[in-house]
Amino acid sequence: MKKILFVLHLPPPVHGASVVGEAIRSSERVNGTFACRYVNLSTSASVADIGRLSLRKLKTLTGLYRSVDRELREFRPDLVYITPAARGMGFLKDYFLARRIRRKGFPLVAHFHNKGVAEATGPHWKAMYRDFFSDMKVILLSDALYPDIAQYVPRDRVFVCPNGIPDVQVVPAREKNSVCHILYLSHLLFAKGIIDLLDACKMLKDSGFRFVLDIAGGPSGEISEARLQEEIAARGLSDATRCHGFLSGEEKDRIFSQADVFAFPTRNEAFGLVAVEAMAHGLPVVATREGGLVDIVTDGETGYLVASKDAAALAEALGKLLSDKSLRERMGAAGRARFEQKFTREAFLDRFVEILQSL
Repeated sequence: MKKILFVLHLPPPVHGASVVGEAIRSSERVNGTFACRYVNLSTSASVADIGRLSLRKLKTLTGLYRSVDRELREFRPDLVYITPAARGMGFLKDYFLARRIRRKGFPLVAHFHNKGVAEATGPHWKAMYRDFFSDMKVILLSDALYPDIAQYVPRDRVFVCPNGIPDVQVVPAREKNSVCHILYLSHLLFAKGIIDLLDACKMLKDSGFRFVLDIAGGPSGEISEARLQEEIAARGLSDATRCHGFLSGEEKDRIFSQADVFAFPTRNEAFGLVAVEAMAHGLPVVATREGGLVDIVTDGETGYLVASKDAAALAEALGKLLSDKSLRERMGAAGRARFEQKFTREAFLDRFVEILQSL
């Protein structure tokens, strides 16, 4: 049995990469196919902690390097799997870890859950990327993400493996709604487009639409609960908005079941696993043309895709769904069918194991 050392993100904090990391670690399929060991790559304690430098994180990083060294020495894996950051200080941390692993003679495969490689312009960053990607195989979440690394990695060294989630028992409660509920479920970050959504909802309200905006997401270092309430009040949306904070498990399933439309106006996204969750719950999705979302949402069939940072286009797409119940139901059913066909946890694990076996 081949041996794989997985150096990957595990919760907390909860985000796309850590959710998938936990799915891999707990998978009977993966652990039954390979001899596996796991090291947590995350050094952040919360979403607000991501990107910040602290003494605690430096201590965690030292422990991470020691754990990897020990596993390489004792486990002697045939392959090391890593889920690196694509840019910034996170990439710097993972770059030096990858160099450390390479120097010891172990082959690497990098599974990217984010993007931003192409944005690096300085000569030093470019040199590091050239070194990092040298002879490395790469797993991406979508074909749409390949341009981000194209200048460093030939296409024949790239594998595509869309994320997937466990199936859910859809028990819709939305029929009880007196007005349509628009759901936003993500972290409260400017990059997730929450301000664009508030601007769009102001346009909808000014145009005479009646709705409830449900916001489910924990505060971040960028947007606190108080700041969110200020932004809502400034647009005259206080009477139409409900803030639920961070939700998980049954609470998250419940708010999905109560929603009529899912809005995900992110400004920067590699995949958008939450859009898959919405489709699994039978919701039409209005999202931006960012990263793998173009492969998840079929524009005009399972929802609408709009340009990022375009509140007017977002409002127009949401308005079409708010005013047409049959359209919402038709797109929601099409989204559920697309989830069952392409984005289940089983489909992800089948493809993931197939890629690792080929390596």
